[in-house]
Amino acid sequence: MIDLMIAAQDAVAAAAQTAGDAVMETADALAQTAPAAQTAVETAKSVSIGFWELFMEGGWLMWVLVALAGVMIFIFVERFVAIRKATRIDDNFMNRIRDYIWEGKINSAVDLCRRTDSPVARMIEKGIERIGRPMGDIQTSIENVANLEVAKLEKGLPTLATIAGGAPMIGFLGTVVGMVEVFISMSANTAGGINIGDLSSGMYTAMVTTVGGLIVGIPAYFAHNYLVARIEKLVFHMEATSIAFMDILNQPVQK
Repeated sequence: MIDLMIAAQDAVAAAAQTAGDAVMETADALAQTAPAAQTAVETAKSVSIGFWELFMEGGWLMWVLVALAGVMIFIFVERFVAIRKATRIDDNFMNRIRDYIWEGKINSAVDLCRRTDSPVARMIEKGIERIGRPMGDIQTSIENVANLEVAKLEKGLPTLATIAGGAPMIGFLGTVVGMVEVFISMSANTAGGINIGDLSSGMYTAMVTTVGGLIVGIPAYFAHNYLVARIEKLVFHMEATSIAFMDILNQPVQK
């Protein structure tokens, strides 16, 4: 019985010694790994890339996207100002036109239209100049002027729509070019291994141009739809004004 207790004590002591040795080996391994982990962190910090470097990695297609972005901004700002100016008109404009017509002051009505710089005023001016002719001719002349004014307001919108659709396609082209560069680098590596550094340039081109194309295309898409909506709102106002003007001509003169 005593022998068994001694053997058990020896076994426990041996297990404790083995566990202690394992703990010491693990501590040594962690101590050896810590410098490597610190080096990896420092390396990751050193390879961080700035915006300009990232832009240049995209290649020459990024300059095409920059040019498209400049054109998009110019068209949007210029058209926004023009449409906003076209929608500004005195709420009392048609009341004054009605009073002038009923009072027989045609020249005063024309002068008011010429002093009001808006598509609605130019449309009404053409209708006033046609007073005395058949109502169908007056309506046709008003519609012709309205169509010309709308066409002026829509100037540049097709280009904006082209940018909205073309910029992502240019980004996709950059993706294809980048992947071709990756496969060329892989095929040129005769050592049989894959060097991540050789592949990074092509991957940068693929990813950066895709992001750039979307950054240009998405705002262009929303800008185009916004301007179209503003023009449609103005067209509805022009149609309502045309109907009001024809009603003024059809009403008997109040004395």
